[in-house]
Amino acid sequence: MTGSELKQLRADLGEAIGRQLTPADMAKLCGLLAGGAETIRRWEVSGPSEAAAKQLRILAMASDRHPILESFNVFDRFDVPEQDRPARRAQFREQMKAEVRRRLAA
Repeated sequence: MTGSELKQLRADLGEAIGRQLTPADMAKLCGLLAGGAETIRRWEVSGPSEAAAKQLRILAMASDRHPILESFNVFDRFDVPEQDRPARRAQFREQMKAEVRRRLAA
């Protein structure tokens, strides 16, 4: 993940949950301690650490602009009726949005 991709992700997640995210919010999502906002600002230039990038790729699934990762995609399996798949994907995205909101509230 590059710095510009991180900036775009901040905008996409903010749009997904209905409010603009600050660098401090992104620091919370990454599990950074106090002062993490400055780290996020640096990462928006150089790119995040590999551990943070992995975590953010998972949280990115809250936004319709980011694909559901293959390791999480259980909706396209043979045992899920095709007509149920869009609703299940939408439900999963809502769960991811709830997780982002939960992490921000903590």
